[in-house]
Amino acid sequence: MIVPSPFVYWAQTESAVSLKIDLKNVVGPAVKVLENSVKFAAQGIGAHGQSPYEFHLDLYSSVKTNDEDGGPTTVKVFENRVEIVLQKEKPSWWPRLTAQPQKPAWLKINFDLWKSEDGQESDEEKRDVMRDYPGMYDRLHKEEMGYRKEDLKKVYLIIFNLFQFVGYFYILAVMGVRYTKLEYDSVIDTYEHVGSAMKFLQLMQYMEVMHPLFGYTRGGAFIPFLQVSGRAFVLFVMIEAEPRMQTKPVVFYLFLVWSMIEVVRYPFYISQLYKKEIYILTWLRYTLWIPLYPIGVLCESIIILRNIPYFEETQRFTISMPNEWNFAFHLPSILRVYLLFLIIPGMYFVMGHMHKLRAVKLKPKVVIKKSK
Repeated sequence: MIVPSPFVYWAQTESAVSLKIDLKNVVGPAVKVLENSVKFAAQGIGAHGQSPYEFHLDLYSSVKTNDEDGGPTTVKVFENRVEIVLQKEKPSWWPRLTAQPQKPAWLKINFDLWKSEDGQESDEEKRDVMRDYPGMYDRLHKEEMGYRKEDLKKVYLIIFNLFQFVGYFYILAVMGVRYTKLEYDSVIDTYEHVGSAMKFLQLMQYMEVMHPLFGYTRGGAFIPFLQVSGRAFVLFVMIEAEPRMQTKPVVFYLFLVWSMIEVVRYPFYISQLYKKEIYILTWLRYTLWIPLYPIGVLCESIIILRNIPYFEETQRFTISMPNEWNFAFHLPSILRVYLLFLIIPGMYFVMGHMHKLRAVKLKPKVVIKKSK
């Protein structure tokens, strides 16, 4: 069960941070203050009605903590709110409340207590925020919108990666169940049962090419475009366009390799979006490619090689002269050139790229111990 967070309004002085928690009818709230964080849990009435509420904030800098005899943190419970005042370890003005730049959507600014770094107003003085800080509301509103856009982008990427993971996991599950029941007899009609799902997921991967162009992810679009287009060529031109290839066992092994790569890659991307480092997932992401990429390239090469006589026979996708464009295109010849000059260099390029990433992601951490 997901416990909702209440709206929290914050303000600061040079020596203290105040939090106003928007909850009504709160009894006995649990507040835990650590050096760099604060946790809150209580039953009350908030935006989600009568419900348990809780939140956890990683603070920008250190605050003073309570001990057994009490301490500097004060907690006041009112009928319509809870107020917490934290004392800063070192008097200073914080640029933000949270350690990370992205703040939660439920964290707001308490304009009633807000002061600038050079503000001289007393806490008791009635203040007009719009007069004292002209333009501040608009600026903060834009920052809020920026946070919301960031949140929407993150939600979209999580949904996309989760959808792709479920899709490839479905393909693996169907292939595995059918192989368990029918054993090797299931291999022949693999494309009939999971080909449509594989085609749809493959087309969806072109979204990954556009993500860097839209600023949704970092990195370039060229290498993802080459990888996705190479798969799409094999899937749509070599398999979908030639029915005789669809019943070959190599299609089963190719789909198995592709799906095994993706059911690790997409969960890894989700963990990165949450900034969670799961070592086993990172290790699998940057290790499985060592055996799977060469096997995948071998399967693709076999499919292309076996398709050459089929396309020689059918002349599909071949343009012969004379024609009104004065142009000739012979697909079997292109496939031979592709096998001779592009497969090995292409595999070398992709594996070299993955090797560099693996060296960076899995390099041992060097811990420097200070001598006493």
